[in-house]
Amino acid sequence: MLEVVLGIDIGTSSSKGVLVDFSGRIHAIAVRNHDVSRPSSGQVEMDAAIWWQEFMEISHELTATENVRVVAVGVSGMGPCVLVADEHAKALRPAILYGIDARALEQIDYLNSRFGEQSIVDRCGSALSTQAVGPKLAWLADHEPAIASRARMLFMPSSWLAYQLTGEYILDHHSASQCTPMYDTSTHGWYLPYAEPLTLSIDLPRLVWPGEIVGHVSDEAADRTGIPKGVPVIGGTIDAWSESVSVGAQRPGDLMLMYGTTMFLINTLQARATSSSLWGTVGVVPGTYNLAGGMATSGAITAWIRKLVGSPDFSTLLSEADKSVPGANGLLMLPYFAGERTPVADPNARGVVAGLTLDHSRGDLYRATLEATAFGVRHNVQALSDLGGAVGRTVAVGGGTQGGLWTQIVSDVTGLEQQIPSVTIGASFGVAYLAANALCPVAIDDWNPIMSVIQPREESSARYEILYGLYRELYESTASITHRLVDLAAR
Repeated sequence: MLEVVLGIDIGTSSSKGVLVDFSGRIHAIAVRNHDVSRPSSGQVEMDAAIWWQEFMEISHELTATENVRVVAVGVSGMGPCVLVADEHAKALRPAILYGIDARALEQIDYLNSRFGEQSIVDRCGSALSTQAVGPKLAWLADHEPAIASRARMLFMPSSWLAYQLTGEYILDHHSASQCTPMYDTSTHGWYLPYAEPLTLSIDLPRLVWPGEIVGHVSDEAADRTGIPKGVPVIGGTIDAWSESVSVGAQRPGDLMLMYGTTMFLINTLQARATSSSLWGTVGVVPGTYNLAGGMATSGAITAWIRKLVGSPDFSTLLSEADKSVPGANGLLMLPYFAGERTPVADPNARGVVAGLTLDHSRGDLYRATLEATAFGVRHNVQALSDLGGAVGRTVAVGGGTQGGLWTQIVSDVTGLEQQIPSVTIGASFGVAYLAANALCPVAIDDWNPIMSVIQPREESSARYEILYGLYRELYESTASITHRLVDLAAR
């Protein structure tokens, strides 16, 4: 019987699981698709029952694989999220999702005035933003006081799954470091003077490292999942950081680009960093730190374009976009279709398409979308460099790496060479690796060697240099108008 590890990730648009042996070979994959809920403008939620239901379905499907035995489990999920539960770990409402949920703007202003904006950055590593957990807890206290008063536990998808499997109430250090302003990145612990006014009656979870074994599969969880009783479970972490694990981007100077529903960038550092425009966090590996950025949309826009123009599949759109030219025949897009996270930090930013004519094709529009996300990546990389981040190696991961055009455009725009590993499944593979490594040391470079390298093309760089300048200017020129449109739409 072959020993394997099970890795399951709860993402924004799907849950994915993998069975991997200790050499890194994938034996089975299972996926479940789902949608988020948008109860009001700027609000994005998901019922935690979906997370556990899809975990059970995926685990049952994968553990039915013949001639294998699961010996460890890794879990990850989107984040940082806010799921509050009562003393019996019963969820009190749907989870409030990460930075794509922009409901807590008033609470951000209030907390900045109460604790001091720069003091928060200095202690916690990051400024308050729509990504932060603290303002969303404050929003609950202001808008749903009955629920807030009953809250006793705080979860994210990975810790929720770990609890369902083991009964252990934990949160990993990295996820906690995105609970701004509740966690001190210099002491690696909860900072109670900021945390207690926000958590009220919540008992904060025990902190662990993502690759640490936190407990073992209980009798009840074994019955519901098909995973053998007593199998060890690691703490896990937020999906983008698990993605960085999956490609080995844990060495100082490594930069991970995650091509997904949103675009994520994680730069690994040896020393602690703070930032008001990016996220300064602790790393997945003890002793490391990160500067990270995230765009509010990337793959989400490509899916929207596909639906809008009635394309049967992405490969058709990619082929048509490839037949366009750098600059998309005079189109320039701002990718802020759901506001923007870093480094703009403007939840009221909006998408703009400039230069449209009757002669433009859907291939031009699709290429402009890919170029817009590339310009957003360059803006984030520039912010990293301005803060002292050092990019020595860039590794790309995620579904958007398939097909080649998108990654090529990003290299052309940024000037970065990108390494593409053989496995680009991402977060589920990353936590499977962490679970395997918790039992016996294994090398991620052996699990996931580099398959190809994308080199920037000099013939495109001059045009993209001009277009990037126009991209930055377009936001400055249109921001006041889009902000007024947001206000008008809300009336």
